[in-house]
Amino acid sequence: MVDPEQPEHADTVAIKAVTDAPGDLALYVHWPFCLSKCPYCDFNSHVRDRIDQGRFGAALRRELATEAARLGRRRLTSVFFGGGTPSLMEPSTVGALLDDASRWFDVAGDLEVTLEANPTSIEAGRLADYRAAGVNRVSIGIQSLDETALRTLGRQHSATEAVAALKLARRLFHRVSFDLIYARPRQDLASWRTELRDALALADDHLSLYQLTIEPATQFEVLHRQGKIVLPDEDTAAALYDATEEECARAGLLAYEISNYARPGQESRHNLAYWRYLDYAGIGPGAHGRVTLDGSLRATRRHRAPEPWAERVERDGDGLTSSEPLSPDIRAREALLMGLRLAEGVELARFAARTGRTVAESVDADVLKQCVEAGYAVLTPERLIATREGRLRLDSLLAALVK
Repeated sequence: MVDPEQPEHADTVAIKAVTDAPGDLALYVHWPFCLSKCPYCDFNSHVRDRIDQGRFGAALRRELATEAARLGRRRLTSVFFGGGTPSLMEPSTVGALLDDASRWFDVAGDLEVTLEANPTSIEAGRLADYRAAGVNRVSIGIQSLDETALRTLGRQHSATEAVAALKLARRLFHRVSFDLIYARPRQDLASWRTELRDALALADDHLSLYQLTIEPATQFEVLHRQGKIVLPDEDTAAALYDATEEECARAGLLAYEISNYARPGQESRHNLAYWRYLDYAGIGPGAHGRVTLDGSLRATRRHRAPEPWAERVERDGDGLTSSEPLSPDIRAREALLMGLRLAEGVELARFAARTGRTVAESVDADVLKQCVEAGYAVLTPERLIATREGRLRLDSLLAALVK
């Protein structure tokens, strides 16, 4: 399905040449299982003593077939195996799902296939098997190169294991990304610059660098409420963000989204589908989607719990719990909330075609005027863009700006 032997420059050229077309589809596959639950994580992930690989693999394949029949033949531009920990999934299941997708959809010649992995679940044979199955991009959840921070974050790997996994991935894949978390408890600017420089020396074409946030219903929320975890203050967090952008730019990786940095042409195509508010289908426990059916954009959602989801798929062909049409107001709000995260901003013509509303109808005119005057936003005849200063305070900006 994907030629793993294509030369490295072919990926770059193909991605730069791609343009999104109406009807294009991105596919997300959720594998919900992890070896352990990280204390900061609010994703739909579950720990099991034993995973019935055969059952869940078969359920994913059946749900994909059902979804493909519902959507009709589309051009498939990206596939993303997320989780959870997809590198706990058998490579044969990944290969079978990609083969199925190639039957149900018209696969783009430069299809991006990403698989998330953790260093603890990576070994040479499995990574090579994922590559042979059709994966051409991996995203590794390293989170830190500091041993103390890794323990605080509840990670199951060491910094040494993380570096070894990253080097191995770079030998096998043309495109490699990894994640780091900053603005951690007791983290200062100097130590973050040192850690980030070490990471950039190992980086390939893409990094995801997230500020630690306290999410509801996580172990960190309990500890934060008890005063046992204290995050850096607002000024320190802003300085850490500034340092992140500076160090990445020095290494040739530009901030194309608030938390994502890439060499030009190496942006995550799948994630761009989310931020540009394009069609994406989601299968697997808890997966969400935004798909156009009969001219209407619909929000889809699957049952979150793995076993009940599998039972639904075995009985009905899918684990859908809802498939609701989105009103123009909701579409406009979602498109702005996602699109203003991007350095490229929101393209006005595409926004109107996708939502049925203009940007002017979807924002508070007085707030927009104030944002432009303050240097937080730029409005041109083609785009609405949150400036770098605007993206630094994007949550507050969006709360006031978007109707």
